[in-house]
Amino acid sequence: MLEDLPPFLTVEQAAKVVQLGRSKAYELPVEWETTGGASGLPFVWFGRQKRVPRAALEQFIDRTLRPPAA
Repeated sequence: MLEDLPPFLTVEQAAKVVQLGRSKAYELPVEWETTGGASGLPFVWFGRQKRVPRAALEQFIDRTLRPPAA
């Protein structure tokens, strides 16, 4: 399913894929930026618009599904 997505998604498109609400979807890129990439949803700027690379969304899903380290 993810391979059918475009290479770059809007934040709202990425939110639909992982079934997040709009507010939480916009919080995650801010979190990624403020934590220096330690957590949150990676994005790139295209002009003044944020785009989520499909590969980054796949990694985000993998990290979210992984159990926390003991």
